[in-house]
Amino acid sequence: MAILVDEASNVLIQGITGKQGSFHFRQMRAFGTNVVSGVAPGKGGSLYEGVPLYETVQEACEHHAIDATVLFIPAAFCKDAALEAIEAGIKVIVIITEHIPVQDELIIVNRAKLKEAVIIGPNTFGMASWKCKLGILPNVAFSPGPVGVVARSGTLTYEIVGSLTNVGIGQTSVVGLGGDRVPGSSFVDMLKRFEVDPDTKCVVLVGEIGGNAEEEAAEFIKTMSKPVVAYLAGKSAPPGKRMGHAGAIIERGKGTYEGKVKALTAAGAQVATFPYEVVEKVQTLLGHP
Repeated sequence: MAILVDEASNVLIQGITGKQGSFHFRQMRAFGTNVVSGVAPGKGGSLYEGVPLYETVQEACEHHAIDATVLFIPAAFCKDAALEAIEAGIKVIVIITEHIPVQDELIIVNRAKLKEAVIIGPNTFGMASWKCKLGILPNVAFSPGPVGVVARSGTLTYEIVGSLTNVGIGQTSVVGLGGDRVPGSSFVDMLKRFEVDPDTKCVVLVGEIGGNAEEEAAEFIKTMSKPVVAYLAGKSAPPGKRMGHAGAIIERGKGTYEGKVKALTAAGAQVATFPYEVVEKVQTLLGHP
């Protein structure tokens, strides 16, 4: 019941002993994530709450079969940390960090493509599949079930997923693309995975104004066999003003709320005006009371 990772995935945390890394490591482990190692330069060879620490990602990979890594690394050092993970052969790399320079993001994303690694982020809440969480998502919101979720906005995702859980509708996987100008993955990348996942019966897309990611998603949705429910943030945002995310800005008349709604509706997606409507539409599509 998952894409990219599941409860059997071996997870590395880069920056595990830092303030954010240590807090979310404990939350991830409480969720059920199989954290097998951490990278903390200067602390290699020791244990951190039972987890072995290493000086480098390569060293960690020599001792463990790592399926995914999560980066809690300051922006100035994130490029090197991400490249280290890519070169070590890790295939799922979740970059929580925000404020990474755009040039660094371009380098990370392009190198990942060459090595066929999946980048989630940067500036993302991460992702969760049942019993495997990579990132900062609240544990209480999730439950196992048939709905796949892919999103740009974090807090809206928590609200929608929590509301689905409250009515007894769980999720296969929930993926946060991140809010930066250079995301490592797109809506289309994740929609393709949900389309072929046998346990995903319906997909929820949480988008926002700015860019053309939702329009590109609409083109792929036309080919999907599974129903898609979409919600878009930023309906009232004035043109030219960035709303929270670096990518959430309407420029030169492109990336408007109206344009995205039109494209998604024409593709066959059901577009909700308010977050609570997402739950209602999913209930109807799944025949859930």
